[in-house]
Amino acid sequence: MQTSNDTAAALLPLVGGPANVTSVAHCVTRLRLGLADRSLVDEEALRALPGVLGVVDDDTYQIVLGPGVVGEVAARVEALLAPRTTAEELASLGAELRERRRQRNATPVKKALRRIANVFVPLIPALIGCGVLAGLGGLLVNAGWLPGLTPALAAVSSAFMALIAVFVGYQTAKEFGGTPVLGGAVAAVVVYPGVAKVTAFGVHLAPGQGGVLGALAAALLGTYVERWCRGRLPGALDVLLTPAVTVLVAGMVTLYGLMFAAGAVSSAIGTAADWLLTTTGAFAGLVLGGLFLPLVMLGLHQALIPIHTTLIEQQGYTVLLPVLAMAGAGQVGAALAVYVRLRHDTSLRTTIRSALPAGLLGVGEPLIYGVSLPLGRPFLTACAGGAAGGAFVGFFAMLGDRVGATAIGPSGWALFPLLAGNRSPALTAAIYAGGLLTGYGVGFLATYVTLRPGASDLGPLGAARPSRGTMEGGSDSAPRKDHVERS
Repeated sequence: MQTSNDTAAALLPLVGGPANVTSVAHCVTRLRLGLADRSLVDEEALRALPGVLGVVDDDTYQIVLGPGVVGEVAARVEALLAPRTTAEELASLGAELRERRRQRNATPVKKALRRIANVFVPLIPALIGCGVLAGLGGLLVNAGWLPGLTPALAAVSSAFMALIAVFVGYQTAKEFGGTPVLGGAVAAVVVYPGVAKVTAFGVHLAPGQGGVLGALAAALLGTYVERWCRGRLPGALDVLLTPAVTVLVAGMVTLYGLMFAAGAVSSAIGTAADWLLTTTGAFAGLVLGGLFLPLVMLGLHQALIPIHTTLIEQQGYTVLLPVLAMAGAGQVGAALAVYVRLRHDTSLRTTIRSALPAGLLGVGEPLIYGVSLPLGRPFLTACAGGAAGGAFVGFFAMLGDRVGATAIGPSGWALFPLLAGNRSPALTAAIYAGGLLTGYGVGFLATYVTLRPGASDLGPLGAARPSRGTMEGGSDSAPRKDHVERS
């Protein structure tokens, strides 16, 4: 069995060796490497490496390894890289990498969304853990079991959410170049109980008003104030005055402006989400479920994390996540159709068998980058399946049966322990399961009907590419004599 040590040692030479790696990071499923020269990457060999589920060439070079494994591999890669280069070499590689990033990500909106996502991604494990415990506590309360334990369980599951603004502030300052603890200190103003004594715009503030959006704005302002002070105060005064001025200025602006404004935005998000699903539920679900896979493909789905977190703060669950999770169901259905339809492509079927369990649990990247996107049409039909599943869940929202999730991160079948809503747990789970089955079915049928045997020779979005498994200029199903199976 391939271990994380084996995977790390095997992939380093394929990305140009240790000297070509300038940074190492990871998210829930992807190892993110900064590379000095991407032309040194042997992508074909990297994709064929056991344990590698796909690669994404983005602002960082991303290797899809799956949850759990990615953290172990990232730690091992970091261990293998130290020591690797001199300080001068590292500075030179870093400067080159920053320039390449600047050229590749020229869109300000795209850069801003990714930086905001970077603030929230490290918080996902705590959101998942607390969400699972909150769901368990709810089940115990509804069943009347262990009444002496449920208050303690509620305290454990709710403490993080009560102070999440502090963590958001810390991560915001860290991401945008400030002192993390100062970001946390400024954001703590948002949840401090004493703000109830402060009057702004003629009304008393409420602790937590503005939520994570207020904390994000407060810490971002604090970071800019800190950087402004650092460049203008001499060293002796900088130690004393910069932290004080940062907390004072950012804190006062937060109290007398940001909390009020962010509170209005947060309330609008909650109102809009409720209206969207209760009024236009089926159509909204169709659109959201159908467009989510392209967002995942671009890595922009993480920009929705602040919205999910805001809804969880306000309502106890996010009604958007179960709808968006239907995209993964469409992806699974499409992959199953490819597996049945292209029965002679043993390499592709092997890829599907290895990636399908992760897909059922909501990790869609292996199927996206290993199956549907390279084939083209299955990616579009997977989106159709996601749209159908989203419309199913949205239709029930129009009837007043809301399905939500108490945490973000998992989807697919892994989301069941995190489901919540305004109906019984059984009905909530049944609606979500019905959406999954709809997504599977429509994704399968749409793919099976539109995909021809031998269509593994289609390029992205169905464009023809040089044949590897068929005769040039002949039938799609006629095998070539020099056919070589893909690894």
